Amino acid sequence: MELSNRTASSLISGRAWGTWLAAALAWVVVAGMPHSGYGQSGEPAFQYLGGNGSEWSDGFDSASTGAADVRTSTPILSSAIVDASQIAIAQYSDIVARGGWPVVPAGKALGLGVRDPAVITLRQRLAISGDLDRAVGLSDIFDSYVDAAVRRFQARHGIPADGIVGESTLNAMNVPAGLRLSQLATNLTRLKSLTASLPDRFVVVNIPAAAVEAVENGRVVSRHTAVVGKVDRPSPIVNSKIHEVNFNPFWTVPASIIRKDLIPLMQKEPDYLTNQHIRIYDQKGNPLAPEQVNWYGDEATKFLFRQDPGDFNSLGLVKINFPSPDGVYMHDTPNKDLFTTESRFYSSGCVRVQGIRSLISWLLRDTPDWPQSRIEAQYLSGERIDAKLAKPVQLYWTYITAWAAEAGVVQFRDDIYNLDGLDVYVAQQSGVPL
Repeated sequence: MELSNRTASSLISGRAWGTWLAAALAWVVVAGMPHSGYGQSGEPAFQYLGGNGSEWSDGFDSASTGAADVRTSTPILSSAIVDASQIAIAQYSDIVARGGWPVVPAGKALGLGVRDPAVITLRQRLAISGDLDRAVGLSDIFDSYVDAAVRRFQARHGIPADGIVGESTLNAMNVPAGLRLSQLATNLTRLKSLTASLPDRFVVVNIPAAAVEAVENGRVVSRHTAVVGKVDRPSPIVNSKIHEVNFNPFWTVPASIIRKDLIPLMQKEPDYLTNQHIRIYDQKGNPLAPEQVNWYGDEATKFLFRQDPGDFNSLGLVKINFPSPDGVYMHDTPNKDLFTTESRFYSSGCVRVQGIRSLISWLLRDTPDWPQSRIEAQYLSGERIDAKLAKPVQLYWTYITAWAAEAGVVQFRDDIYNLDGLDVYVAQQSGVPL
């Protein structure tokens, strides 16, 4: 679900942790952690975890170039991921027992060719987490070895792998090892539950990673970047079955968007609905002109708002349907540039899918009435039509922020909706009651 790109961008909101968590985390990392600087993360870690009113950073699968060693065809919902995550928990338990890792000092951005005392600490930090071979030593020069290690670290945390230790990378590095261990343990429980019984063919959306996987016979057939719900309009957990594809769909504006977005927009831009090809209907189905509606009250919430099909439509050219008590779905978007942004929490709960056409072809593969030639022709025709899947495909919308894959690659993503219970961890470490 979305409005225009400009409108959506203006509506992004972050959600900071509460005042108590800010104070408790600061107390723990400054006063409570042992081992002379290791794990004594101060403000950078707190910023990464959502403090100081800052918005959540990307935390997505945006890293690619220079970091191919962290990518895998193993689906996030698989026994192999569960096994690797259990090994990672043992490794991180050892790291915590040894005092964690040092805090990389803030300052100028570190990159290839830079000489700075902070690079020594950076090397220590990367070596402890397994991103840098200890044999390369503790020079203060940011060389090609450090560059490759930083890119690997960024890829493991869903940060664009540019090799520059900027703010988002520094904040991720300075999250205490104990917090990372807590995330791994919490997410292992989720993974075990989700992987207990899986079909041969399914689609999974990992919300914190803003990523979609189409899975068949235990391997990822295709991966897709996604846009998911804002922190104040979160995408829900889903366990359902995809049963239908809508080509060239109408978009019926949800009541929540009418109230929160459309009414304020019409107060500022009276031509907005006309420009966006959105029509208004009363309770009897009669069309209304925008000037017939009182935009300075709740009258608009009583009417139906529907956007015409077309390449301007908020759902794009195709929509994926499945039973959902929350009324959510997956869809295309006319705003393709959103997939390249560093933060992709733009939607009101639905999931927008990059490269959705290949996913549609895979979903309809076993539906005889919908060969690839007809699918392509349907996109071009502009005709509004539904395609029922001959065999519904299992769908999971999950919330996994920490997991491990082959070769000991441990992945982390931001706890965007505060579901990992890290406040409980902080309370346990500080002794401050919840």
